[in-house]
Amino acid sequence: MKINNLKRVLVIGCPGSGKSTLSKRLKSKLSLPLIHLDKYYHKPNWKEPNQSEWNKTLLNLMQQNSWIMDGNYAESFDIRFSNSDTIIYLDYSSVKCFFRVIKRIISDYGKTRSDMAPGCVERVDFKFLYYVLTFNKKNRKTTYIKINKLSNKKKVIILKSDKQVDKFLRKLGQYTVP
Repeated sequence: MKINNLKRVLVIGCPGSGKSTLSKRLKSKLSLPLIHLDKYYHKPNWKEPNQSEWNKTLLNLMQQNSWIMDGNYAESFDIRFSNSDTIIYLDYSSVKCFFRVIKRIISDYGKTRSDMAPGCVERVDFKFLYYVLTFNKKNRKTTYIKINKLSNKKKVIILKSDKQVDKFLRKLGQYTVP
C-alpha cells in the first residue's frame, strides 16, 4: 500500500467500532485533514439538519483535495464512496460496539467529545443504544454489497478487530517518512 495513494480516506462502521480513534491515528501517520462527520451533521442538543442542508455540507467538505472522513450516514455512501480513493470498513461485532459505547457514555457523560459538534453532550440515549445493537443486522449486508462493487476501483480495507487495525497501522507506518 503506497502512502502517496491515500488522499481521500473514508472510515465507516458501527458506532463504537473505533472510527474516530482510527481516523485520528491515520491523521498522525498521513498528515491529511480530518473530518469527523458528526461535527458537521449535528447542531447543539443533537438537532439534525434537513437533507438538502446536509447534502450541501457534504459536497463542500468533499471538495478538499485530501481528507480522512469518518462517519456512517449511509444515505450518502454513494456520493462519498465515489469521492474517496480508500474505504476502511470497521466490521466489529455489535456486542463489542455496544459495550464500547456504554464505556464512552460513562467516561464522557455530560461532556462534548472532540469528534462531536459543540453543544452535543454525551448522554444516555436508549434509542441510540438500540441502533448500535441492531446496526450490523440492518446494515452489514448492504454495506458489503456496496463496497464489493467498488473493490476493483477503490482500495477497500475491512478490519474486524483491534489487532487487525494495529497491524494495518504498522504496515502503513512502513511507508511514512519519519
